[in-house]
Amino acid sequence: MPGPAHSKTPQFATMKLRPASACGCNNACDVETPPVETATGERFVWLVAGMDCAACARKVENAVRNVDGVKQVQVAFATEKLTVIAQTDIRQQVENAVQQAGYALKTENAPQQAAASPLRENLMLIALLAMMGISWLLEQFNHPFGQAAFIITTLVGLWPIALQALRLIRSGSWFAIETLMSVAAIGALIIGATAEAAMVLLLFMVGERLEGWAASRARKGVSALIALKPDTATRLDNGERRTVAVQALRPGDVIEVPAGGRLPADGRLLSPFASFDESALTGESLPVEHAQGDSIPAGATSVDRLVTLTVVSQPGDSAIDRILRLIEEAEERRAPIERFIDRFSRIYTPAIMLVALLAAILPPLLLNADWLAWIYKGLALLLIGCPCALVISTPAAITSGLAAAARRGALIKGGAALEQLGRVSQIAFDKTGTLTVGKPQVTGIYPQGITEEALLALAAAVEQGSTHPLAQAVVREAQARGLSLPAASGQRALPGTGIEATVEGQKVLLCAADKFPGELSAQVHALEQAGETVVAVSREGVALGVLTLRDTLRDDAREAVEALRRLDIQGVILTGDNPRAAAAIANELGLAFNAGLLPADKVNAVSELNRQSPLAMVGDGINDAPAMKAATIGIAMGSGTDVALETADAALTHNRLTGLAQMVTLARATRANIRQNIAIALGLKAIFLITTLLGITGLWLAVLADTGATVLVTANALRLLRR
Repeated sequence: MPGPAHSKTPQFATMKLRPASACGCNNACDVETPPVETATGERFVWLVAGMDCAACARKVENAVRNVDGVKQVQVAFATEKLTVIAQTDIRQQVENAVQQAGYALKTENAPQQAAASPLRENLMLIALLAMMGISWLLEQFNHPFGQAAFIITTLVGLWPIALQALRLIRSGSWFAIETLMSVAAIGALIIGATAEAAMVLLLFMVGERLEGWAASRARKGVSALIALKPDTATRLDNGERRTVAVQALRPGDVIEVPAGGRLPADGRLLSPFASFDESALTGESLPVEHAQGDSIPAGATSVDRLVTLTVVSQPGDSAIDRILRLIEEAEERRAPIERFIDRFSRIYTPAIMLVALLAAILPPLLLNADWLAWIYKGLALLLIGCPCALVISTPAAITSGLAAAARRGALIKGGAALEQLGRVSQIAFDKTGTLTVGKPQVTGIYPQGITEEALLALAAAVEQGSTHPLAQAVVREAQARGLSLPAASGQRALPGTGIEATVEGQKVLLCAADKFPGELSAQVHALEQAGETVVAVSREGVALGVLTLRDTLRDDAREAVEALRRLDIQGVILTGDNPRAAAAIANELGLAFNAGLLPADKVNAVSELNRQSPLAMVGDGINDAPAMKAATIGIAMGSGTDVALETADAALTHNRLTGLAQMVTLARATRANIRQNIAIALGLKAIFLITTLLGITGLWLAVLADTGATVLVTANALRLLRR
């Protein structure tokens, strides 16, 4: 098999991998260690085929960890990606180790192979089922022939399972389910329970197939995300169209995307305007209109026209790539309950094997009980004790929860963040850019002696060309009304006062209302008390009226706050803005507020609130990052700065506040799902443990205690995908 392409690790600086000797042992343990920054060395990446569950990913990881020269290793189950960092080229050794563990590797850019037919995939299972039927029929007519047929059936079913068990033992996984099944089947043959030995293996294979199906369903969201990015792009080279691989695109390249085509990379729109379907990335159901110069994420679809864009992302760093990277990193940030279950299962499995052994030998030795009967019960206990359902109960729910959130435009960075989000009982909001649009708008025009249009046109004429947000808001309002602006000249800023210009031979001044004589003071005071920013307009010293501006609420802010209230989550605004502006927004939403805060003050406020009950901090700016870090969980708006997005534990990629309530609801549902899964896994084991010791149930029902429970908890976790 050809080795994968590799590169120096600086290109992989955002990925965090487990050190090769995380626990200092060679067993299949998964000790939780702090994420380690990528060390110097070469990076190798493969895709792993044949992983049915998160436990399989751990087995592959453990096999690779034992290869000499491996410094760091990570297997991301969601994306089926194996990443290894080593000082030397160890590709062949890694491939051999993974193959010996029973899995297959292929390079990242290898062509997609056609899926095997269902008949071929299930050939072994169908053959075993047929042999079971034949064996049962023979047993009805001729007992010796029936027994022989069951033995042959058992050996045929045992062969691949025992081989896999041996591979896993050699790679360090001593207590895998394959090992327990092999021991139980061989033991059943020895004591003459041939029919049950065959049934154990048949049920195990059925369970494995169901697990594989469930895993593919859980990964479907990630696969769909990968499929969003086309393999080729149309690049314009000096006006000539060329079809190139997506990996060949570089920032500054000009590309064309036809109507209905997907963007291969993040781009800046060169066409005058266009509509894009961004639903696959953001969950936004309606097409989004963009103007020239707007940034468009990779994976968006041009709705109705051919568009031209300039590439702005490096290869492997588009919006889709970043989301996939977050999903991979999320697997490192496992929930505390998941880490506890992992630690528990590492003690539990050897312990249950010891209990099964003692159950098989102590009653006959101490109480002169029947040896065959108690060996049979010991083998049943061995199968009942298998921890598969327990181990998968938490990651199955968390993977489904994270996938469901991603499909709705919310990125949650791992199980730990998902668990914390489910505990939140209060949310602190930044104001500007989070609850509000982030751009001031003209909210009122109050003329004196002239029309509204004339007052606005004069103000816009003076403000033309200014980069101040208030000035741009005035000009935008005039343009929106289609006003014809008079020519202005001699614009000059008056420090501490405002701006003036000559319009039609007369001096026109725009200034803060408190800088103007008292004839407007009563009206100005009332407007300022309402939280408006008031700008006075005068001509040759005569007041013509005032304009009011304000950073307006997002369209969905009220709906979002109400949805959170229904979840019994209290809200508070923490802002650096002045108290009047904060009060106006807070009153509209019915929220408490704390205004005039510096970044350090926000951190103190968040820390104080966090001591009372778990708090989420929602923000979008650099100044929000420290407060987001201090909260139980930080949530960034998708339109926020890179610093805020990097600091946050979760992000709303669709930039809709209503996603907050959806995230919390999903997190709470995931926590409930985990509890249900653990109850199912342990409850079934407890029931079958008692019935087995009482002699009510046998080996094949013992298998249901594990494979049946595994299927049940996986199916229960998949319900989260439909929320």
